[in-house]
Amino acid sequence: MMSMYYQAFQNHMDLTAPWRAGASSALKFLNLVPEGVPGQVVNRLSAALELISRSTLTYHRPAYGIDSVMVGNREIAVTEEIAYATPFGSLLHFRKEGVSEQPRMLLVAPMSGHFATLLRGTVKTLLQDHDVYITDWHNPRDIPRSEGRFGLDDYTEHLIDFLGQLGPRPHMVAICQPSVSALAAAAIMCEDNHPSRPATLTLMAGPIDTRIQPTKVNDFAKSKPIEWFEQNLINYVPMQCAGALRKVYPGFVQLTAFVSMNLERHIKQHMDLANHIAKGEKDKAASIKTFYDEYFAVMDLPAEFYIETVRDVFQEHLLPQGKLMHRGRPVNTKAVGRMGLMTVEGEKDDICSIGQTLAAQDLCTGVRAYRRVHHMQAGVGHYGVFSGKRWNNEIYPLLRDFVHVNS
Repeated sequence: MMSMYYQAFQNHMDLTAPWRAGASSALKFLNLVPEGVPGQVVNRLSAALELISRSTLTYHRPAYGIDSVMVGNREIAVTEEIAYATPFGSLLHFRKEGVSEQPRMLLVAPMSGHFATLLRGTVKTLLQDHDVYITDWHNPRDIPRSEGRFGLDDYTEHLIDFLGQLGPRPHMVAICQPSVSALAAAAIMCEDNHPSRPATLTLMAGPIDTRIQPTKVNDFAKSKPIEWFEQNLINYVPMQCAGALRKVYPGFVQLTAFVSMNLERHIKQHMDLANHIAKGEKDKAASIKTFYDEYFAVMDLPAEFYIETVRDVFQEHLLPQGKLMHRGRPVNTKAVGRMGLMTVEGEKDDICSIGQTLAAQDLCTGVRAYRRVHHMQAGVGHYGVFSGKRWNNEIYPLLRDFVHVNS
């Protein structure tokens, strides 16, 4: 019988909530004390209260916080609009005022324990030259069981539906995990001659074929039978939530695994945070707080999606073997054609190694040679493929030109 450790965790967080709320309230009063009266004592107390108030997770999506973007030499206002929604996700549009028509682009965010806001930097860069939409996935713990299951087929179907909302010849960029579904969606839409089949498909650091140079993540996925993942990592959403008793892979479990991999670093960061507050170094403290506000915002994964992804993508490698099915129908990657295909990898990526994303180029034999682009970015790890200076200065210009040539 499945344990109820998620319920126990939620009960603990609820019981300790008054302590964190009290610390937060006290912190607000301390912040009203004039600086230097008495500075050192107040700062040290503020540091302690800050750490207590932050000793929790949030299950709500942080704000994207993109109010404007530079388009050419003009600063343009950006507003968020939900263009289309299902119980499991919204097609979020970053609308720009007074900008002439730009290529419409669907940015496909991973469903991997954090919210799509992890890609806010990617979005802001893309907005310079594109009309950007994103897959803004909802937290399963907030979705009633009556809304049904959400598996790998449902994820792929959402991409097809979302692209349909964008109209003819949109562009699709998939980051990491959803590269498999993005390629499957493109293949199905091409085979069906769908009017909204993508004009370009860009796959960035995605696990198309994890048999190539397996990473530690890939090895772990194959180290145990799928039943082990079902029995040890899947749990029920707590009774306090709208999605009570829905089966999920809890986000806090994945976060715990991430933190344990670099435990000393995370401890040091929080010690540094306390020291910065105690010394009155507000800017340095704010930088650490901003990072952990996002890092500790966790999202559960639907059990069906998690298990099917582990099994079909990482254990059985169905897509590269031509065995992946969608709603009982074979996914024919040879049908991908009349579109551009770009693959991007990072030299130092320890999550999705070199060659795993490039494999898509060999699978899509229907794409003309002049519409193919592959880029291996030197000196970056997994996140450097879609965020940071090298993404902005070296990778993005290639992507921008690729999209505009194929528009």
